[in-house]
Parts: sequence; C-alpha cells; structure tokens
Amino acid sequence: MSNMLRWAIAGALGALAAPVLADTSLAEAPIDEVVVKGQLLRAEDSAYSATVLDTVAIREQGLADVDELFRFVPGMVVRDLQLGSVASNIVIRGFGSGGHGGDLGAVIDGIPLNEAMSHADGYVDLNTVVPLEIASFSVFKGPVSALYGNYNRGGLVDIQTRKSGDYAETDLSLGSYDTVDVQAAYGAGLSDNQQLNLAGQLYRTDGFRPQSKTERGTFSGRWSVDVTPDLQVALSSRYLQSESDSASYLTRTQFESDRRGIDPNVQNDGAEKEFLTVRGDVNYQLAEALKLLTFAYTTQQDFTRWFSRPINTSTWRQREETYDRSVFGAGTSLNGVTTLAAIPVTYIAGVETFRESTEYKFFDGLDRRRRVLPAQSDRETELNSVSAFTEVRATVHPLAQLSVGLRADRFTGGCERQGPETGTDPCGALNKADHVSPKVGVTSQVTDWLQLRASWAEGFALPNGFVKYAIGGQPLDENVFRQTEVGLRFTAAEAFEFDLAGYRLKSTGEVRTVSPGVYENYGATLREGVEVSARWTPVESFEFAAVYGITDTKVEQNADARLLGLSVAGVPETSGSLELTYRPFADWSFNAFWRYVGEYEVDALNTLQADNYDLLDLGVSYTQRGERNYRVYARLDNVTDEKYATSVSVIGGQQLFAPGMPRSVRAGIQFDF
Repeated sequence: MSNMLRWAIAGALGALAAPVLADTSLAEAPIDEVVVKGQLLRAEDSAYSATVLDTVAIREQGLADVDELFRFVPGMVVRDLQLGSVASNIVIRGFGSGGHGGDLGAVIDGIPLNEAMSHADGYVDLNTVVPLEIASFSVFKGPVSALYGNYNRGGLVDIQTRKSGDYAETDLSLGSYDTVDVQAAYGAGLSDNQQLNLAGQLYRTDGFRPQSKTERGTFSGRWSVDVTPDLQVALSSRYLQSESDSASYLTRTQFESDRRGIDPNVQNDGAEKEFLTVRGDVNYQLAEALKLLTFAYTTQQDFTRWFSRPINTSTWRQREETYDRSVFGAGTSLNGVTTLAAIPVTYIAGVETFRESTEYKFFDGLDRRRRVLPAQSDRETELNSVSAFTEVRATVHPLAQLSVGLRADRFTGGCERQGPETGTDPCGALNKADHVSPKVGVTSQVTDWLQLRASWAEGFALPNGFVKYAIGGQPLDENVFRQTEVGLRFTAAEAFEFDLAGYRLKSTGEVRTVSPGVYENYGATLREGVEVSARWTPVESFEFAAVYGITDTKVEQNADARLLGLSVAGVPETSGSLELTYRPFADWSFNAFWRYVGEYEVDALNTLQADNYDLLDLGVSYTQRGERNYRVYARLDNVTDEKYATSVSVIGGQQLFAPGMPRSVRAGIQFDF
C-alpha cells in the first residue's frame, strides 16, 4: 500500500473518531435524516454544478423510463441504442459512454449501481428504479463527489427513494405500439416506530419496429423500525426481471428508405435479465448532531444478450454475452454538524468495501442463439475494493463557504479461465491500484440573489475491460481526470432562476495497446464547455424553462498522430431544450417541449458525422383535487414525425443507425387511493 493511501485512510479514520470528541452542543442544528452515506452535495449550496428533480416534478412527466429525466439536465444527451433491455449511451461533460460504459456514476440510496464487468466497465441499468418511487434525482457534474470513486469521471446521478410518509399512488398509461405502463407506490407508518415503503412497475411494448417487444417488471420495498429513539434498523430489497427482442441496427440505405424495418441479416436478437439486491441498514444517533450509519448489501444478477452486427462490409454475425454477477458490500460513515472556532461545519467520513465477481461467457457466430463455435471467452473476474472518504463543508463567511473532500481507493482482484477459449484478451492477476482523489470548492453568496462558485476536483478510472487483468502485473496507472469549474446562480424571488457554469476537464493516463498483450499509459484529452439553465415564471399561469450546453473536445496526446486535435466521437457539440407550460385554469395544464441535439463525430478520425435533429412534444392534463385526487394526461411525442437516429456508430466498417421513435401518443391517469 502506498504511503499516500495509508495517510488518506488514516485521515478518514481519524475524522471518524475526532468528531465524537467535538463539542456537538455547539452545532447549529440537529442533523437532518440521512441514509447509507449521507450527502453533502446538496444543489442549493453546492460548490459544484447540480440539477435536482423532486417527486412532484418527476410525477408530472408521467415517464416510463428514468433515462428520460436526463433531458432536463444542461449538456446531457441520451444516445438510445434502441436495443431492448440494454442501457443507452449517456453523454455528460464531453464523455459519451455514460450508462453503457463508465463515464457516469449512478447510485440509489448511496449504493452503487455500476457494474464492474457487465458488458462494459461501469455499465448501469436504470430500469432497476421505478420512476414513481423517486424522492429526488440529482445529477452532479464531473468527478466532484468524494463519496464515490471509479465510474464517476463525467458525473454522478444520485437517486434517493421515498422512505417516509403516508401515500398510495398509481400511474396507469397506454401508448402507441401496444405500450402499457403500470406503476404504483405505497408508503405507510405501520405503527409509531415502523415505516413501510413499496413500489412496483410493469411495462410492456411491441415497439415500432419488427422484433422489438419488451416486457419488464420492477419491484422494491423498504421496512424500517426505530428500535429506540436513537437506533433505526432498515431492510430493503429491489428486484428486476426483463425480457426483450431486438431489431438491432440499420445501415444508412435502410435507415433512409424505411426506419421501421429490420436488416435481413438480424437473427432473433434480444436480452434477458434478472436482478436482485438485498440491503440492511443500521443508523445510530450518537448525539443530537451526530449519526453513525452502517450498511451491508448483496446483489445477484444474470444478464444475457444476443446481438447481430456486421463484422465487415458484407457479413453479419450474431454474438452472445452472458454475465452471472455477484456483489457483496458493506460500509460505515459518521455524519455530523458542529462548530469549530465559531465556524459551522458539516462533515461526513467513512470507510467501505465491496467484492464483485462476474462469470463471463462470450460466443460468436451463433445460429439463432444456438452455439456452434467454441467460446471466445469463458472466465470469471473478481474486483475487490477498500475505500476511505471524507467530505467537509464549512461556512467561514457568506462570501466564503468552503467544501473539501478526499477519497482513497485500493483495488485488487483477478481473472481465471473457466474453460477453453479462442480469444486472446488478458486474464490474470489485477494490477493493484491505489488512488487518492482530492476535491475542493468554494461558494460565495454575494447578495440574496447572486451566488458565485468555483471548484477543482480529481477523479480516476481503472484500465478498461480485461486490460486491467494483463498477465505479469504490468504497471498500468489509473486514467486520471481533473476538472476546473466556475459558475454563478442568479435568483429573483420565485419568478426567475438562472444558472451558468463553465468547465475545463482534462483526461490523462489513457491506456493504449503497444503490441498484443502489452499496454501503456499514453493519451490525453481535453474537454471544455458551457452549460446554462433558466426558469422564468412571469405570472402564476405561465412557466418557461430552458437548458443549453456547448461542449468542445480535443485529443491532445495519442499514439495515432492522425487523431491529434480531433474531437471525441459520440459527443454532440451542442444540445438544449425549451419547455413552455400554460395553466389557463387551476385544473388544466398545457405543455410544449422542444429538444435539440447537435451534430457529433461518429468515428475517431472524424470522417463521419451524425446529423442534428430536433423534436417537439405536446401535452395536456386535467387535475381533480378532492378526497381522492386524480390527474388525467395525454402526450403527443415527435409531433412533426421527425426522421432521426438516436445513435449512430461504426461497426465492422459500416455506418449503423438506431432509428428514433416516430410520432406516438400516450395517455394515462394518475390517482391517489
């Protein structure tokens, strides 16, 4: 273990102990309810850019997929691959593989959802979350959180579920292409000291293309009991089962002639997934402003996908990828509020660990899902992590509110072959990796209506895929990311809000292949951009909201000299949206939402570009308030029937298109019972 890591862990452990001796009677207020890890990165006083949506805002959208919430975040784009039960590519801060790769961290109630080796490092499936159960949906930009490490380089989405209250809510909707979505959420106090929260979703659609049927069910539950006034125990679980068919991609000629078609080379593609996680929490109130939070969890998952794609300009093949994943994790953290030298301080410090193993099988050249060739990969990988983290926020002065974070991570593990393989990917001991990530930010409340902020943060990523398991313990370092950001937030009572952020994010230590089985850290990329969000409510009946982002990416160092100065593929240069809401009467609401996604480079050499597109959606709703509230809504998406591709890529030398949804309609009812 490196000296730096030893000192960082010692510091975090010291931070765990020291506040117990502090004079918590000087704390400015009792600590708020926190779960699992707590969270200091609240949007209203964060030194880092953040977008937060709450239960009311989410329910008003009537969404079936959590991915749709990213359209309200400036600079973010969802490049939907249109492959049933397979995650999309999510663009954030100049990174193009969030969700499908490791560019976006995702946590639910503090527990990471990213998967170490499931299809791609950092892969995350947000279908494990029921939209109706969400209490808050927060997106933090860049590697700014000390609470989470790997997969956090472009940003973090923190999802908190509802854990209190008495409610019983449903959302039932029907849509084009035989789409049915049924959601329900229930919360109740079983007694003076017990709370139960449940949620579920059943979703099915035939899709607008042949062979595009999807069915999934998601269920979650949490039971908590206050054993004593200071001790709370909770048990929660989450389950997902999904099955999808897939029409795969279209070539350019096919996309231009019939976006609803299917390539004749596509076999019976699809995916099947079963996911179960169980977690226990023990929260203890040490003092009025001091809480000790402890958690342990396990996740078991089976995921198989079949995918037809070209391997050259004339031949397609179907492949199979199977992942049997098992995770065990635990951690503890101390969360408190105190004063030091008359300065109010909020802090969190903790340690955590997890062990994640994945049995991975890869077959190519299938005959309609039948294996006819030997396995290219048949192996088991293991990734183990021990981490320590601390985050402190101190209000030195209204003009100087400081935020400091530090995270130390250590990774070990390995790869073992389970049977004969024809592939050549590395499979051996994991190169032990230690990394310490500092974060620092400052917020200045200049006036009641103007807040300025600035921050610097570092993040990291392990070498991608099986490279990290290179035989012989090659000394590969982590891929390091450093972000500098400045921003301002302007508010005028409740009528106008405006937020502006500018950032510079540099990636160094990218891994390249020198020769088969030999790798080195060589590569650097620069990402710069501006992100804007605004909300204006001139009168109670009218509301205008907008988000906009512009991103510039540039390859600064690469083994291929042809790439120097070129843009990163898959990242639109511009994106934005406008939303108008008009409420002529107390019960009626009319909504128009316009979304724009700019051009982006498709290949590394920047010889192919994906076209820009814009979409217009219109909605109307009627709300009846009384003893039994209900809301009836209808939405017409893609009003102009725009022909567009949600994702464009190059596979096997061919440019391939994932066609976007044609004009479609959805109608539903939400009611409390």
